[in-house]
Amino acid sequence: MSSTPYLMARPEARQLLAQIDVPQILRKLFRDLAAGLAVQPAQQLVEFPQGAGDFINYLGVLAEDRVYGVKTSPYIVRAEGPLVTAWTLLMSMDSGQPLLLCDAAELTTARTAATTAVAVEALATPEARHLTIIGSGAVAQAHLHYVKDLRQWQSIRLHSPSLASKSAEELARLKALDPRLQLVPKLEEAVEDADVIMLCTSSAGPVIDPRRLAKPALITSISTNAPRAHEIPPAALPELQVYCDYRRTTPGSAGEMLIAGEQHGWDSATILGDLPELLSNQAQRPSAERHVFFRSIGLGLEDIALANALYHLQRQP
Repeated sequence: MSSTPYLMARPEARQLLAQIDVPQILRKLFRDLAAGLAVQPAQQLVEFPQGAGDFINYLGVLAEDRVYGVKTSPYIVRAEGPLVTAWTLLMSMDSGQPLLLCDAAELTTARTAATTAVAVEALATPEARHLTIIGSGAVAQAHLHYVKDLRQWQSIRLHSPSLASKSAEELARLKALDPRLQLVPKLEEAVEDADVIMLCTSSAGPVIDPRRLAKPALITSISTNAPRAHEIPPAALPELQVYCDYRRTTPGSAGEMLIAGEQHGWDSATILGDLPELLSNQAQRPSAERHVFFRSIGLGLEDIALANALYHLQRQP
């Protein structure tokens, strides 16, 4: 007998996500990866004909939870600007039937930010006190939500080129996110003396150059669907202590890693650790003497783990 999956729209996903501990769910899946209880294949990128865009499939298996799934995210080129959507399909490993089809926009935002938070928790020095966020959109705001209590931050600075065009009401909403938050119009001022710099943009090219920073910092970077997108110069990679979300898949997709390997002699074998290794104490922690770079590309397992949690939550009476 075939069954119809539960269809979860974005508002319901947002409501249910607020009721679960997203970082804790991600910590478990990374430990499952380290223990061989989960499978994370490489991303699958498929281009549309005639330059019309592409889509990326993110796959994953959670054996202990008896589910597998796929998130599919198209990047559709349009005259008025690119359109990006995402949907996650959760499947049962027991019945072979679909369980949930979920609008993954909220899942993507939450898992992207919470993955960075797990990395900050593992890689930032205990003495880190100054946090900088580059970006002001939903992903940047989610980053702040998940990291604001991880250290005793004395300052939290946010910079975005779009700050100048925001209304007074929008700026007030940003400032209300945390009493320590300062909106800084100049990038140079935002990164000055920062201990942790979270790059939370959709930029396809470099946002900052770590080599120009005055003191060692942990720099985190995320992905966008643009081809070979990167938020730091690839040439800087050989000088950094590099970590990633999953070493088996990230170097084959992260733009700065691909370019650094082709043009600047960087070798992915120099990655010091990934989140499964860090959370299972199989990777060395970084030295405080040099910049640390953490790169996440987004894993299918993250979306599937959150979709599984939402599926069970909505089934509760």
